[in-house]
Amino acid sequence: MVSTILVVDDEKDILELLKYNLEKEGYRVLTAHNGKEALRVVKQRPDLVVLDIMMPELDGWEVCKAIRKDPATAKIPIVFLTARDSEVDEVVGLELGADDYIVKPVRIRTFVARVKRALRPANERGEPSATENMTIGDLEIQTVNYVVKIKNRNIHLPKKEFEVLLFLARHPERVVSRETLLNEIWGHDVYVVDRTIDVHVRKIREKLGHLAEHIETVKGVGYRFRKEL
Repeated sequence: MVSTILVVDDEKDILELLKYNLEKEGYRVLTAHNGKEALRVVKQRPDLVVLDIMMPELDGWEVCKAIRKDPATAKIPIVFLTARDSEVDEVVGLELGADDYIVKPVRIRTFVARVKRALRPANERGEPSATENMTIGDLEIQTVNYVVKIKNRNIHLPKKEFEVLLFLARHPERVVSRETLLNEIWGHDVYVVDRTIDVHVRKIREKLGHLAEHIETVKGVGYRFRKEL
C-alpha cells in the first residue's frame, strides 16, 4: 500500500523539490503552502506530515497543535523540517508532539531516510506483534493501535512517545541508555540529540500521572522501567 505524505512549506522551490524526491521513492504526496491550507488538506488523513514552522496564515507550531488536538488526526506522525536550528526550537517542537525535527538545509538522502523511519511499521523495528499487548498493574499498552490506558482510561501519546514507553516497558529493570533509545527508536541513520529523549520521557511522565514512577532516571546514563511501584 502506498503511503501518503503531506508536505507543508511556503517556499515553492523547496515544496517542489521534496515532492519530486518523495514521489521518486514511490510515495503519494499532498502539498500545502501555508498553515490554514495544511489543516484543510490534513483532513484527507495522510500517513505523515512534513511541516515547516515559519509560514504565513498559521505557523507550524499552531498547525502541529491543531493536528494533535483533533482525534481524527492526533496519531498522524509529524516531522518538522525548518530553518529554525536552535535547541530551544527543537525542544518546543518535540513538546508539541512532533515525532522528529529536521533542520534545513538537509541532504535529500538524509531527509528521505528519516521519512522512511517515521513511516516504518512497528513490526519492522523488531517491536512486539499486534497480539502482544502488555499489562503492568494499572497500565495497559496496546501495540496493535498505539493505545495506552490507565484503569481503562485512554492516555494519548504521539507515536515516538509511545515507542519510547513501549521499549522501556519491554525491558523492565534494565538500565537503558539514551544512546540505545535513540538507536532503537530513531535508527542509526538518523541524528538526534540526547535532549530529545529527555523531552519525550518528561512528556510521558506527565501523562502517566501517578504511574510516572514506573520510569526511573539513572543519572548520567538513561532510564529504567520498574515493574513494581
